[in-house]
Amino acid sequence: MKPQQGALPASLWAATATPRSVYERFTADRDVDVAVIGAGFTGLSTALHLARAGRSVAVLDAYEPGWGASGRNGGQIIAGLKHNPDQLEAELGPTLGAGMAREYGAGGDLVFSLIDQYSIRCEDRRSGWIQGAHGPKVMRDLIKPRCDQWKARGVDARLLGREEMSRLVGSNSDAYCGGWFDPRGGVLQPLSYARGLATAAQSEGATIYADALVRRLRQENGEWELTLDEGRLRAQKVVLATNAYTDDLWPGLRKTVIPVTSFQIATRALPSDIRETILPGGQGVADTRRLLLYFRLDHEGRLLMGGRSPVDDNPAMEDAGSLRSAIAHIFPQAAAEETEFVWSGRVAITKDGLPHAHILAPGLYAALGFNGRGVAASTVTGKLMAQLVNGVEPGDLPLLVITPDPFAFHSLRKIGVFALSQYYRLLDRLETK
Repeated sequence: MKPQQGALPASLWAATATPRSVYERFTADRDVDVAVIGAGFTGLSTALHLARAGRSVAVLDAYEPGWGASGRNGGQIIAGLKHNPDQLEAELGPTLGAGMAREYGAGGDLVFSLIDQYSIRCEDRRSGWIQGAHGPKVMRDLIKPRCDQWKARGVDARLLGREEMSRLVGSNSDAYCGGWFDPRGGVLQPLSYARGLATAAQSEGATIYADALVRRLRQENGEWELTLDEGRLRAQKVVLATNAYTDDLWPGLRKTVIPVTSFQIATRALPSDIRETILPGGQGVADTRRLLLYFRLDHEGRLLMGGRSPVDDNPAMEDAGSLRSAIAHIFPQAAAEETEFVWSGRVAITKDGLPHAHILAPGLYAALGFNGRGVAASTVTGKLMAQLVNGVEPGDLPLLVITPDPFAFHSLRKIGVFALSQYYRLLDRLETK
């Protein structure tokens, strides 16, 4: 059942986003080539690329574009996936693995090209991305190989020692022992980007329906029928793009990912003397902790800090303690700055840490599981899903198209996530030494 309707959940991004487009209300039966369920980055990118290819497309969202994690994430554009490119090739083979490394490695290029092509106003900045090593072991075993592998593939990446890391981030020199800089990344206002993708899809002919909850999905006479409270939508093909907010519309799909709540806080705009000392290059940063921290400045000079949420959803100011402590440790110069916003969103975690595409039935597709790298990775996946829907064979795409593999004991996921979090916290602590 759909939760109670209302405005976008309160967040920094909801407070500072560009105005939304006018979206349609579903009021009468209709036929289209493709129906896309979910108006986050994946669904909107899919719809945009399908519409550009001449398909009639309807996007249906239970709320509005960007309502879910696409409008609530950290706004960091990170090239590539969590797997190093050599690992992708070793695990998936030289064709698919190398293809995915290349395609997702160019994710920043796709995001910025769409922003430019459709004049999307989303406070974007191609300032690069920094990953900080929280200890010597991960610096040696993860950061250096990752940097070296991307350099071998032509990326102008560079390894950062402790002093340069501290200088670029503006952090306490004890916060990170080093890191690496990836010039392909950047930052943006994620809700504004989602709204911009929606406007771009509309400009290409796609119809976007807000407050359009699909209650039933079934195939009849070779056609898919989507039942809403206000009528029925018939489509030749359907794409499910609901990620961590996937429900039971299609049996079993929800159990293929674990939704994990990620939590963020933002200070008030920093005084100029402090602001100038923090991330002067404007990069987004994430670290190597299993329970990672990620942070950046927004376009108005607020300091954002994100990490694992102490609550499922709807956090309050009193929940901000752990992230305020992180700010105090990494940026002692900002420790006294007042918190202005707290918010959260769900991240979809897969078993292998990779995004998954599924062909659930003839003409029915799904894409989900971006493991915290959704801005670029989901935009790329949407483009690839459009090609899959348009008839490109799965084996000809740099996309992991697999049979759904549900988590065992999915109903106990909250207990499992809590237990795993405690174990990860211990490992992270041990690795700082």
